[in-house]
Amino acid sequence: MLAESVHSVADSGNQLLLLLGRSRARREETEQHQFGFGQERYFYAFLVATVLFTVGALFSGYEGIERIMHPHSLTSPVVALVVLGIAIALESFSLRTAVTESNRTRGRAGWRSFIRHAKAPELPAVLLEDVAALTGLLLALIGVILAWLTHDDRYDGAGSLAIGVLLGCVAVVLAIEMKSLLIGEAASPGAEAAIVAAIEAGPEVDRVIHLRTLHIGPETVLVAAKIGVRHDDSAAGIAAGIDAAERRIRAAVPVAKLIFLEPDIYQAGRADVSDPAVKAARRSLRPRRRGMLPGARRRQAG
Repeated sequence: MLAESVHSVADSGNQLLLLLGRSRARREETEQHQFGFGQERYFYAFLVATVLFTVGALFSGYEGIERIMHPHSLTSPVVALVVLGIAIALESFSLRTAVTESNRTRGRAGWRSFIRHAKAPELPAVLLEDVAALTGLLLALIGVILAWLTHDDRYDGAGSLAIGVLLGCVAVVLAIEMKSLLIGEAASPGAEAAIVAAIEAGPEVDRVIHLRTLHIGPETVLVAAKIGVRHDDSAAGIAAGIDAAERRIRAAVPVAKLIFLEPDIYQAGRADVSDPAVKAARRSLRPRRRGMLPGARRRQAG
């Protein structure tokens, strides 16, 4: 019971941390932070994982071990069961809301893939916390019932210990995902394919030589690409072509808000196929070789 009470308090604090991160991420760019503060959402989500581990997992584990070594008799098991029943009902409603909101953004992706690849940290964090909270309440309920029926209060401690292990696992998963986002993750393969398609949809670009993308926030992607142009194009023509390509990228992928395109002359012999940026450009091209874009057909015909 005490372990779940502490977890509930930590859960409320975690929601406040996520809201704080979302609010601070909306600040305008400064000279020191010229790409904005979008990654603050990842930082505060990482703090949530830390709080979940230190306050939830470690405390629950400590309490469980303490109760197993020094059992305390349940004075009011009926009251404990009623409180746990109410908590389970409320937590089930909270989880239902998190699942409903997640379904709006995850599309056809499975739950594991959604948690692994989601760029907005709030929904995965809330979803994992709610699942852990509901499972923890069920474990606590089982522990109380077994302690009551068997008159062995160590079952209550075992329930708290199981809750600690559960919260620790959730905290580790969340920390790993937030660490990856803090270090910097590329846009999804689908978004990269759309970016390459948008660049090559115009006749002024021969091909994408290499492509690098970076989420600097859930709603902001940085795009840096080297594009092949014709050697006899004028500077004015290249500049106009780059402007047109940027407009196509923003129309195809609205979160691509920071775009840097570097013109170059493509030379097949210089391509380093082991370079992740080259792989990203070529991987994005493969699905379209069977049905080339109108702009590509025009270039091929010319």
